[in-house]
Amino acid sequence: MNHTPLFLAPVFQERIWGGARLAEQFGYRLPSERTGECWAISAHPNGPTTVKNGPLQGKTLGELWEHHPELFGHFPSDRFPLLTKILDANDDLSVQVHPDDDYARTYENGELGKTECWYIIDCKEGAELVYGHHAKTKEELREMMEEGRWNELLRKVPIRPGDFFYVPSGTVHALCEGTLVLETQQSSDTTYRMYDYDRIDENGKKRELHLAKALDVITVPHLDVRCEQSVTKTDGAEITTFVDNEYFTVQKWEIQKEWTVEQTDCFLLASVLAGEGELRTEHETYVLQKGDHFLLPYPFERFTVKGKLQLIVSSPAWPKQ
Repeated sequence: MNHTPLFLAPVFQERIWGGARLAEQFGYRLPSERTGECWAISAHPNGPTTVKNGPLQGKTLGELWEHHPELFGHFPSDRFPLLTKILDANDDLSVQVHPDDDYARTYENGELGKTECWYIIDCKEGAELVYGHHAKTKEELREMMEEGRWNELLRKVPIRPGDFFYVPSGTVHALCEGTLVLETQQSSDTTYRMYDYDRIDENGKKRELHLAKALDVITVPHLDVRCEQSVTKTDGAEITTFVDNEYFTVQKWEIQKEWTVEQTDCFLLASVLAGEGELRTEHETYVLQKGDHFLLPYPFERFTVKGKLQLIVSSPAWPKQ
């Protein structure tokens, strides 16, 4: 089983800000035209993905984590550590912040905190997102929130397709209308909503805010965390490492001909964002196309990606002893 890539069937989540772009861009069958999230590689109980191929077909990723730890190199964690999503922001998302591991463990029934990152797949011309705030102290932050001075408080930055943003826990953030992103994050579903533009949901009510917890966890003043990126070029591929830290490594693979990998460190999570090609192992060849999501178990050793493709590839960081 360790020599078979696990192709996964996404789980779709309807959201007040969602749309139909996941169908238009990737050909997915969506539950509605207000589908905001594709949980592409997930073992989280709120949206576990299912294996589509091989001897483990029909098993959820969570079941494999529990019953086949050898597929993950006996990774030392009580849960699958990462979650890959594609988000369609057809409207502005609520302004929010996530807790770190310690806070979530204490106040969210043992849930992980959430540090995440975004790769901008596409966005409308002139698009932007909320990334950080302008308050200098906790008291100033509290006052601006209580007085509804959101335009003054929130820090907005322009974005373009191909941009990458690292969003550590404690960072105020929000995707804005007209943005399609791939998100790599810790496997957590804990979000503290600060501001929701006074929107009314399908039940005629405003959505719940979590101002007290948000104030607890927001980093003040805002820290603009920038990751050291590196690029490896060959005749057949360009590999960009966006981030490599205590949570995850995230790379973009731009394959023009082929790229051969010796996988010895950990299991890999991969999403095909554009193009088509093949994944070749010592035992078999698998077709890759836009919208595919798969996991390469540990140790997969040597494999080759061939064709003209763009992938986002991630792996969890091995916990320090």
